Amino acid sequence: MEAFLQATALVDYTHPSIRQLITEKGWNELTEYEKIRQIYDYVRNQIKFGYNRGDDIPASEVLADGYGQCNTKSILLMALLRGARIPCRIHGFYIDKKMQKGALTGIIYTFAPANIVHAWTEVWFEGKWVALEGVIIDDPYLKQVQDRLCSYNGGYIGYGIAIKDKAGINLCWRGESTYIQSFSITEDLGYFDHPDEFFAKYNNVKAPVKKWLLNLLRKRINRQTDAIRKGSMK
Repeated sequence: MEAFLQATALVDYTHPSIRQLITEKGWNELTEYEKIRQIYDYVRNQIKFGYNRGDDIPASEVLADGYGQCNTKSILLMALLRGARIPCRIHGFYIDKKMQKGALTGIIYTFAPANIVHAWTEVWFEGKWVALEGVIIDDPYLKQVQDRLCSYNGGYIGYGIAIKDKAGINLCWRGESTYIQSFSITEDLGYFDHPDEFFAKYNNVKAPVKKWLLNLLRKRINRQTDAIRKGSMK
């Protein structure tokens, strides 16, 4: 399991801000179950759903930003888990961009690839790998968009969510896998020990033009997601 506990350039749990957070929260003093539950809850609700400058940024930068999407929240979640000695890995996919409509609008949605690179963290717990995809969406945001999801292909999508049953969404971690975007998966890209390996191969904003466009418009996108979260977005 040592490979799943290593620090990397992206999983930088030796960074002072990551170490300080783990110490302040006392996560290393908890049982394995409580470590996972509390770290998962922290990343899900204290790090708001939003868009960073790229997919492949260090966990310490995601923490400083205070927001993240599937890929960046997964990186931060991995860093905090590994920093608390919980083995974890990354599982990569392509997902249909339709599930992002509402969170992404206008030119950003237009230029987004039809299949978006997506990842979730899997944690080793009680002899099996458990998926923690539910970490992506915070409760205040979910509360505002749950009734706005569109019926699609036997499920519900929109606003960064893709779920089979919108009435049965439960993102609290109780020892089993949690999901919030998995209904839109179009291709399984496999398992990786570290996110560095995955994002070197798969990346939504590797092209310079796309990276420039995202950086130009992401503040506007995040203002929109904040407006949705506060209930002021019609």
